[in-house]
Amino acid sequence: MSGWLGPQEWAAVGLSLKVAFWAMMGAVVPGVFVAYALARWEFFGKQFVNVLVHLPLVLPPVATGYLLLVTFGTQGVVGSALKEIGVVFAFRWTGAALAAAVMAFPLLVRSIRLSIEAIDPKLEQAAATLGATRMRVFFTVTLPLMLPGLLAGMVLAFAKAMGEFGATITFVSNIPGQTRTLPSAIYAFLQVPGGEAAAMRLVVVSIIVAAGALILSEVLARRIAAKVGQS
Repeated sequence: MSGWLGPQEWAAVGLSLKVAFWAMMGAVVPGVFVAYALARWEFFGKQFVNVLVHLPLVLPPVATGYLLLVTFGTQGVVGSALKEIGVVFAFRWTGAALAAAVMAFPLLVRSIRLSIEAIDPKLEQAAATLGATRMRVFFTVTLPLMLPGLLAGMVLAFAKAMGEFGATITFVSNIPGQTRTLPSAIYAFLQVPGGEAAAMRLVVVSIIVAAGALILSEVLARRIAAKVGQS
């Protein structure tokens, strides 16, 4: 396969894997917290939080990218403060990871939330009555039971991050070797004469990754259903 893809194509694939991995990892902890809060807690503004979490799914990706730019850009509200301590997202691969994480976050939260809601609360209550703290109940009861959903959400988030284009190109542009991920590379190859073959090869890679992620996610989802059925 090394001879099938050229250096620029491999660079785009490698950068996409790097961006998708860190986007997924960066979204996991806040994703678990938000999903648990939406599934188990009642609080003022819960519906607003739910809408805010899922907003990237319905907003045009370019709009999400623009909001990231005005917030985390070097002249943005947050970005200007981060720049003072040497943290810059705009036009860097880290910015691509941030954009991908934001776009993948709703899928991750939804998968985790559904897995938590499928857990019988009586199991958590039983552990609490035996003297376990909330933290211990979460790590010994909730987390093991929601693990298939968590893994499924991580797989979907990774696949979504691999395919993210609109928000990424708006926020960090399309810089070869820096922010040119797989979708951006496909777009770039289609803009030059004779680039169709390279674009098609990258499309095939995208299909393989996406199909593999969907199959793995479905397998994990079936495990959730089987586990709930046995409980």
